Amino acid sequence: MANVLTKYLPPMAVEPAFNLIKTYGVHLKIVNERKTRHGDYRKMPDGTLQITVNANLNPYRFLITLIHEIAHLKAFQEFGFQIKPHGKEWKRTFTLLMLPFINPNIFPQELLPYLARHFKNPKASSDTDTQLAIKLKSYDPPTDKNYIFEIPTGSIFKIYNGKVFKKGLQRVKRYECVEIATGKVYLFQPNAEVEFIKN
Repeated sequence: MANVLTKYLPPMAVEPAFNLIKTYGVHLKIVNERKTRHGDYRKMPDGTLQITVNANLNPYRFLITLIHEIAHLKAFQEFGFQIKPHGKEWKRTFTLLMLPFINPNIFPQELLPYLARHFKNPKASSDTDTQLAIKLKSYDPPTDKNYIFEIPTGSIFKIYNGKVFKKGLQRVKRYECVEIATGKVYLFQPNAEVEFIKN
């Protein structure tokens, strides 16, 4: 398993991450990309504790996702299954598990302030922390996609499942966008990646 992790994690994170996997008896599966989530944790019918993480994540996002899921396991073990999945117990557990990793031996210096701010009150997904998500995305291979905040209001764009939208105004943090086919209004995070079609 440690050898496998070297393909997916920053080099200095491999040993401590592997130790966490051993400590909590996790069966880690690295799976094909899922558009709706980076990873998940579940207790299987046979009692094994399984964590899945998407194979296409860059090393820094892979590490954050892996620790996010281990934090679910640890929080449920310590506080019981009645807690909210992303409630205060999970937040505290996630932060404590991540702290040893938030250093310049593991993460690039430029990411550290964003991580420090994020882990004061971690969100259910790092994608909802727009600034951190954009910084993490800069370590992905280049694509032809744009962020929603980059394209002009009124532009037509397409998302991963082929649906086409018109970008509307920003409401607090998210953008109201109308699906062309149905006229339904959807809210998009500023860092949602879309395929720009036309103004």
